[in-house]
Amino acid sequence: MTEQTTLAPLSSLSPAELEAFLETQRTAYAELQGHGLKLDLTRGKPSAEQLDLCNELLELPRGYKDASGTDTRNYGGLAGLPELRAMFADLLWVEPEQVVAGGNSSLTMMHDCLVQLLLHGGPDSPKPWSQEETVKFICPVPGYDRHFTMLASYGIEMLSVPMNDDGPDVEAVRELVKDPAVKGIWIVPTYANPSGGTCSQEVASALASMDTAAPDFRIFWDNAYAFHHLTEDEAKSADIITLASGSGHPNRPLMFASTSKITFAGAGVAFLAASQTNVDWYLGHQQYASIGPDKVNQLRHIQFFGSAEGVREHMARHRDILAPKFGAVDAALQSALAGREVATWSKPSGGYFVNLDVLDGTASRVVELAKAAGISLTPAGASFPKGEDPRDRNIRLAPSFPVLAEVETAMAGVATCVLLAAAEKLAGVQG
Repeated sequence: MTEQTTLAPLSSLSPAELEAFLETQRTAYAELQGHGLKLDLTRGKPSAEQLDLCNELLELPRGYKDASGTDTRNYGGLAGLPELRAMFADLLWVEPEQVVAGGNSSLTMMHDCLVQLLLHGGPDSPKPWSQEETVKFICPVPGYDRHFTMLASYGIEMLSVPMNDDGPDVEAVRELVKDPAVKGIWIVPTYANPSGGTCSQEVASALASMDTAAPDFRIFWDNAYAFHHLTEDEAKSADIITLASGSGHPNRPLMFASTSKITFAGAGVAFLAASQTNVDWYLGHQQYASIGPDKVNQLRHIQFFGSAEGVREHMARHRDILAPKFGAVDAALQSALAGREVATWSKPSGGYFVNLDVLDGTASRVVELAKAAGISLTPAGASFPKGEDPRDRNIRLAPSFPVLAEVETAMAGVATCVLLAAAEKLAGVQG
């Protein structure tokens, strides 16, 4: 979070000074509107430059058989190609037989697991979750909006807990899991969406080992950004599967990952990693929905990466493109907002997002102002269940997609909107 204090806090200004400041920001905002911008910071999509890193995939695979001689053009192989499973097992710190390589979307795998738990229950469920009177999930906030909308679509009650720099608030979780209706928790453990924090080994261990009233409590461990480093100081994901197994709860975690932000967003490979029991459970139900994934696409990924080390080298090339954009976000916010005491923001060392907290009660106004100036931001509150941020202060920034110059322009505009909304709030005027 920011520490620099070069400018006076807005709250320290006299009424006359605040009124003058408000007029200055109104003028700056009018100039911003006059630029006719059309910039998008709404979602963490790879840029065209990042996608170009993977264009060799369009010329692959060479041949159609994998290392074992399997004809990838045909049916079969529900768990995915062994060579690709082994490659990502290395990266995810599990054994190859604990990995399923599927289609292009890890979100689809998460949805499949949730639906199967509702319809059939898990290996250690007394009954299908849908037969429970109530099903509740713990949702660390700020968090990933698609996790929350998935739960909402099935009427699952969402319980918010704070997402700290080292992971979910363990004591808050410990209290909630005393309720047998609490069946799971969502976690983006590495470079969390949107806070950028990484779940520590200590927090992961507590989550893996704590007593829960529900015998089939599940940790949906969405390791979407495990390899998405922005600096050479790479965060290491906690080994949740080993921790859970060692504490007597081997089936508790379901880990998900994908190459969606590594190769092509719509044509990558998704992975499930879990205990052997969970893998068998997943495939046992999946056999009725599929006769096998796109193994031709899996083969091209094997040939493109070559090895786990090839994945790591490829991600360093992504870092070279992304890091300057995240630096531009921080520079713009520092320049305009440091010391004003109207905003704090994360400076992540990985992932795809910057978490911006503005003055309470102004996030919706900031997003509204930005939109009217041609800068699209994720809706205020999107990182909370039902899109409801009780303090109306949180905004998720996604700088990956625009080119660097557009990020710089957009963030200068966002800073202007933050200052104008804060000045309006402190002066007690309607926007």
